[in-house]
This record gives sequence, structure tokens and C-alpha cells, in this order.
Amino acid sequence: MSVTYKLPYDTPLRYLPLVYILPYDLLMRCPTLRKLPRRMGAFNGPEWQEVLGSPQFRNEIMDAMAALVFPHFGFGGWKEHYTGYFPAWYLSYALSLWAKGIERERGWGPQALFNLSPDFEIPFFDPEDVKASIGAVVRRTIEEQGWGPLLDVVREMPCAEDFEPWDTNVRKDFLRKWYHTRSKKVKTVSLEACMEDEDSGIHAVADPAAEDFTEQVAGEDFCQRFKATLSPKDMAILELRVEGYGYQEIADKLRYKTHSAVVKRMEAIKRRFIQYEEEAGR
Repeated sequence: MSVTYKLPYDTPLRYLPLVYILPYDLLMRCPTLRKLPRRMGAFNGPEWQEVLGSPQFRNEIMDAMAALVFPHFGFGGWKEHYTGYFPAWYLSYALSLWAKGIERERGWGPQALFNLSPDFEIPFFDPEDVKASIGAVVRRTIEEQGWGPLLDVVREMPCAEDFEPWDTNVRKDFLRKWYHTRSKKVKTVSLEACMEDEDSGIHAVADPAAEDFTEQVAGEDFCQRFKATLSPKDMAILELRVEGYGYQEIADKLRYKTHSAVVKRMEAIKRRFIQYEEEAGR
């Protein structure tokens, strides 16, 4: 006959069942969790009570569960590709919700552990089965917690602070969409379009007062490579122009004496872009 135990809300034992659903390869990356015995009778020693109450236990199970949960939010890449500013990254650490959800979905909670024979060795669960269960838990939690509208907004309006500054596909996709969106939707004050010279077949340098050049730079797939050829100060000028700052505002921000110096730098940037565009097309 099993005995029903009522655990305090904040006891680390509440999260112990989650350790045993971790796939083997993920568990092996957790120095504290991988040392835990897989027989409940072994937890009688005081040393294990100390381990379960340690920050290392809590931190590792939080990180491990977040890694399992995050892909089910529907964003590309891994959790590690995003920063803590990313809302879905933060939500993936709602450990108490995942413990409650797994117990409800699979019946796998503290009571299930207490009901095991002290000598029973807990096997590793089927990873695909665990993945399906985690997916069901995440979907139900999103619905119950009302996170759907928030996640929809995050998908529609990502920002640079959401991504780690690594050369990953998710960040590249974001940058392409971000520059494309800004070039289409942000009203900028930028250089006049590079006009085709009918005689020479090259672009003529026009007055630096109209719109298309900075939008073109921002919208092209190779804009990042072009920007890498610029000096830090020229890069700053171009970025501020894309964001809609006026010449005097840029001069004030970058400590130029007059706005005409900014205009001259923009003319030089335009000439560099024309040359870069020609060389890229050869």
C-alpha cells in the first residue's frame, strides 16, 4: 500500500523526477545531476540531501529542462542562440510549471518516485516519448498561461538584443528580415538613388539628400559584408542615417564640428558602396 506524501512547495524533491526524464546525452552534460543515484533507496545518506539542496542541483535542472522545453515554443535554433532578454528564453525556465505539467501528463512526479521499490533502478526513458510529452506540456501551458499573444508578438517583432552575437542561422535570418523590414517600413533620411550613367554604364554620384541609397545598403543581402569594409566612424554614420537621424544630429552624437563633415563622409561612403557593388558584380 502506497503512502501519499505532501511536499512543501519549494522543496528541491519536487524537481527530482525531472532528472530521470532527461535524455542520456543531456544528463551527461550536467555534472551534479549525472551523479545522482537511480535507486531511491540510495538517497538515505545525508550527502544526497545536501546535493539536492544545493544551487548546482537547481541550476542544472533548470538549464536542462529549459533546453528540452525551448524548441517547442516554435522558434528556430537552440536556446543557447538567444539571450536572456528573449521572452521565450525566459519562459523556458518556468521550472515549477514543467514539473507540474510532466506530473499531470505522465503521472511522473514525487509520489511516483516514493512508490518505487528502494532497490528499483530507474531506467532511461525513450527520448522520443519524452519529447512528445514535453511538447504536449508546453502547448497546454501556453494555452493555460495565456502566453500565445506574447509569443506571436515576439515572432513578429524580434530585436537584436534577443540574439547572441554569434554567426548562427537564426541570427542571419533575423538580420536579413530586420534590414528588409526597416528598409521598407522605417521612414529614413538618406542619400539619393545611385543614378545610372548612360554613357559609362556606371553609377553617378548624386546629391546626398534623398532616399534610396541607405535603404539600398540596408536592404541588400551583402550589406553586412559592405559595412565590414567601413571604418567604425563611417559605420556609425551610416547606421544613424538608416535610423533617420539628421546630419546635425549625427554631428552632435559623433562630435563632428559641423554637419557638412557628416555630409562629406556620406558622399565618401556612397562612392565606396558604388565601387563595392561594381566589384561584387564582376
